[in-house]
Amino acid sequence: MSKQSIVLEPVRCPDCNQTHIVKHGKSAEGKQRYRCRNSECSRHNFILNYSYRAYLPEVQQQISDMAINGSGIRDTARVLKISQTTVMETLKKKTLH
Repeated sequence: MSKQSIVLEPVRCPDCNQTHIVKHGKSAEGKQRYRCRNSECSRHNFILNYSYRAYLPEVQQQISDMAINGSGIRDTARVLKISQTTVMETLKKKTLH
């Protein structure tokens, strides 16, 4: 009989990188949702493995960057292979400085 060891990897917040995280239900797709307990963190809820890549923070940043550089909604959606509606909703939520 061999001993099996379990390695527990702490869940980290994608924004503040803290490990003070608690489970916060499941998404409609059945993915585990988490909540960051850091009061100074701008992101409260998150999922580690998104089904739709447009929700990834890197893609959200690319949408903002492309808008600042003058790319249109259709162009951004085509390049990033996401919905035009997602591009518009993301830009509505972001405050461009």
